[in-house]
Amino acid sequence: MLTVLMTGFEPFGGEVVNPSWEAVRRLREDIGDVRVVRLLVPTTYAGSIETVTEAIDRLHPAAVVMVGQAGGRAELSIERVAVNCDDAQAPDNAGELHEDIPVVVQGPTAYLATLPVKQIVAGLRSAGFPAAVSNTAGLFVCNHLFYGVLHHIATHDLNTQAGFVHVPFLPGQVADKAGTPSMSLETIVAGLDRIVAILTSSARP
Repeated sequence: MLTVLMTGFEPFGGEVVNPSWEAVRRLREDIGDVRVVRLLVPTTYAGSIETVTEAIDRLHPAAVVMVGQAGGRAELSIERVAVNCDDAQAPDNAGELHEDIPVVVQGPTAYLATLPVKQIVAGLRSAGFPAAVSNTAGLFVCNHLFYGVLHHIATHDLNTQAGFVHVPFLPGQVADKAGTPSMSLETIVAGLDRIVAILTSSARP
């Protein structure tokens, strides 16, 4: 049985929900011969990477799909690159503010996602989901986790693919944010289900 680890973040920035976790926790645990393991990640620099890498080492998943909130975006954004830099204007949920510091001291400048980014986007679009390749995962905890997980996989020579998906706000989050796009929770969940199907179909012989 193939295992796919799907992660979502806790709310941050004054929001009471995070669409990434709201969607991930609603995914089916078993899809045919695929086991989907769902994991809530703290929105902190100190805890996010360790939480996910511990699960990777324990579960040995075929793929890791990290999911995060990107308020202001209108589509499912499949991230291409993680950069070795934390540089945010707001603190994480532990009150830590990182400005222009590396995720990993003396680590590579960047890592590319090892998931098939363009194949995922094409598969989502063909199924009617708004989706796009993104070349910036931001410089907050999302990128921090994305880089840290790819670094862990590379330095431990693991046979695990990994990537990151940013999702829009939920409709309820934009009630007081005129003009800000949103996406229904049902659509986000269905889109993530579709991503799992794309990954597992390509992993089978």
